[in-house]
Amino acid sequence: MSQTETELLERIEIGPEDAAAGARASVIWLHGLGADGHDFEPIPPMLGLPKVRFVLPHAQVRPVTINGGYVMRAWYDILKLDFTGVRESEDDIRRSQAQIEALIQAERARGIPSEKIALVGFSQGGAMALHVGLRHPERLAGVAVLSAYLLMGESVASDRSEANAQTSMLFCHGRNDPVVPVWLGKAAHDQVAALDPARPIAWHDYAMEHAVCPEELGVIARWLHGVLG
Repeated sequence: MSQTETELLERIEIGPEDAAAGARASVIWLHGLGADGHDFEPIPPMLGLPKVRFVLPHAQVRPVTINGGYVMRAWYDILKLDFTGVRESEDDIRRSQAQIEALIQAERARGIPSEKIALVGFSQGGAMALHVGLRHPERLAGVAVLSAYLLMGESVASDRSEANAQTSMLFCHGRNDPVVPVWLGKAAHDQVAALDPARPIAWHDYAMEHAVCPEELGVIARWLHGVLG
């Protein structure tokens, strides 16, 4: 079934372990291009957060220009391979932003305060987590940006939300990433850090390609424990 901006995306939910007690916090984890929520389904049980609900949505299916117009799950269309000029569909980005914000509001409706909701994303999902986290009008717990980059950077200064000016952000990237070069991830980190100097922000890079490694998962687990309390 297709979704519109007004419908909640299909998703997987994991936890909390004690379902009767309910969740005290939520993590919305966004997958990369061509994957779906199942891609990171094995990860939540590894993180030691038994009182947290993990929401793993599936992006809509859409044609992706750089893949010959092949239809796949994607948060936005990518128009060209190089990282110059406009290379992503801004309309798609804004539609996905609205869908992710709807998931945040759904968690709010279930009794989770916004400051107990963290966004985590990998690759395209990391770019969307950063995009939403900078702009969301309510304070979030934190934003983790994994092997990703900044979208619509020319408008971030005017679009960003003061509510999240001091929200913790974690950037992780592979030094040998052939898909999203490490310099692009570091540039996103540096731009965000310069924009809001009081923000708690961290950068970690690893001897890996476009992936997630065990050492990185340890960093993510410790960070989540810290921001979710």
